[in-house]
Amino acid sequence: MYSHDTYGLGHIRRTIALAQSLLAKGHQVLILTGSPIVGRFDIPKGIDFVRIPGMIKQSNEVYVPHSITIDAQLTLAIRQNIILATAQTFRPDLFLVDKAPLGLKLEVTATLIWLRENSPKTKVVLGLRDIMDGPENTIQDWRDRKMYEVFEQLYSEIWVYGSRQIFDAVHEYAIPGHIESKIHFTGYIPRQIPRLKNRPGIRRELGLCNGEKFVLVTAGGGGDGFKVIDTYLSMLETRPDCGFRSMIVTGPMLDVQLYDQLASRARRLKIRIVKFHRKIEKVMLASDCVVSMGGYNTMCELICAARPMLIIPRSVPREEQLMRAQIFAARGLLEYIPRETVTVEEMHDKLSHLLENGSQYEQRLADFPMTAFEIINSRVGEISLRSPSAVCPGHEPLWMPDFYRYVPAQ
Repeated sequence: MYSHDTYGLGHIRRTIALAQSLLAKGHQVLILTGSPIVGRFDIPKGIDFVRIPGMIKQSNEVYVPHSITIDAQLTLAIRQNIILATAQTFRPDLFLVDKAPLGLKLEVTATLIWLRENSPKTKVVLGLRDIMDGPENTIQDWRDRKMYEVFEQLYSEIWVYGSRQIFDAVHEYAIPGHIESKIHFTGYIPRQIPRLKNRPGIRRELGLCNGEKFVLVTAGGGGDGFKVIDTYLSMLETRPDCGFRSMIVTGPMLDVQLYDQLASRARRLKIRIVKFHRKIEKVMLASDCVVSMGGYNTMCELICAARPMLIIPRSVPREEQLMRAQIFAARGLLEYIPRETVTVEEMHDKLSHLLENGSQYEQRLADFPMTAFEIINSRVGEISLRSPSAVCPGHEPLWMPDFYRYVPAQ
């Protein structure tokens, strides 16, 4: 599984969720990732990862190394070589690419071509989230970068992690008929949320009293979540007697100075604030409402937890968060305010409404189908798998030099 992970936590969280589902069916999974925090997640036996040098997105076209101070082009070359060498060594039954058809700056292209020409039994699959961007922008981008040709020539299948009844990507993104047969709508990806019966115990662990309202504020990876948290804190600063408890998870990629500003204000309000929470699913389940930006993965987690949510979606550089919020709000599943227009007053009004009418949202969310694991495992089940003990052709055990043969006897 390849996940470029240059911005936010969405790609790696989605990849790990899918990997765990495949593991449960007896498959072994290797994840190629550029995520700088992949090691913070609980990775079960049967799943491993190869960490390629991290890069950070500064704009739609500009990426720079995350940690090492070398030229960006050299970093990309290193990443490309690691990806290719890994695929050549393992020759997987399935090579699953997350979201970016040719990878970051085309880095996975060489691997896709090599697999097509040298490992024809490998099923190469592209996984796309439910909504990529506005239709006009997506169609223009795919035409400019010849993505329709890429879908046709380099991919066996395309899995859309959404419902065609909710958003028809084939129609909206003008996918040609000869490619449509490769498209499989999997439904949304569920998350491992603790059972509802554990909610009282989790709330006690968080120090919450019976009947006490609790709001979780989370900004995903945190790279562009400052305004959401800033507005929330401003709301509480003007209404210190709001009547509910709060916790803030900023995301590990929030700028350090901005985090310090928010942390200082949160502490004055006696609000717990952290950059990252390994068990955020438990905190979500304990909450009475979640304020978030509405990325794909956060939405899936909140739907599985059936938590009322106030979404503050961005519309730049892509409209997918705003579009998803609008579509789900029209189904009565959430409330939203565009990030560009959010105010303290509107946030307070929407939040009060959700806290007072939470049961209505909980019921609708509990009835929402999450079918991705079932459908994806069905697709994987059609792949002709090798025996786990089989040695890949051309990859017999390597000869290892014996250093001590060359050391003169004393």
